Amino acid sequence: MKALACFREVVEWSEKSCMEALVKRMPGWRENRMGNEIKITEKNMISVIAGKGIGEIIQPLIREIHLFDTWIAGTTHLEDKSVLKQLRSGEDLILRRENNTFDSNAILVLSGEKQKLGYVPEKDNIVFSRLMDAGKILKAKINEIEDQGIWTKVSIGIYLVDL
Repeated sequence: MKALACFREVVEWSEKSCMEALVKRMPGWRENRMGNEIKITEKNMISVIAGKGIGEIIQPLIREIHLFDTWIAGTTHLEDKSVLKQLRSGEDLILRRENNTFDSNAILVLSGEKQKLGYVPEKDNIVFSRLMDAGKILKAKINEIEDQGIWTKVSIGIYLVDL
């Protein structure tokens, strides 16, 4: 929630220190938005915020920290395998904890459209399930898709979303 706290500081207090922190976390902000020089005043800060949705303001403050590379397990057991043909390298995927009788640490992997793709492999999921249970936000990105006959190997990276 660091991004939201800084956003609140910018809006509520208009303090120079928070604006400088905002500028540091937004690479190229000075050059692209204010020219070569920046003068921090309440009026300038309001003009930065005006006309932008909260997502546009907070998004540059969000970092994704790469944790691990693995693949999606269970793709051969999907009822509708056509979902795998729609996937693209670099695509963001959703990770969701699942109450599973076979694996107490199960993490479901979903497409952006919330279609089931499979699971984080059991051998890899214990640390990630603990992070998710502690309230951390994790996501996955597709690294590579390989059709290997009856099996489609979808290699993914797992990321911690740091706000």
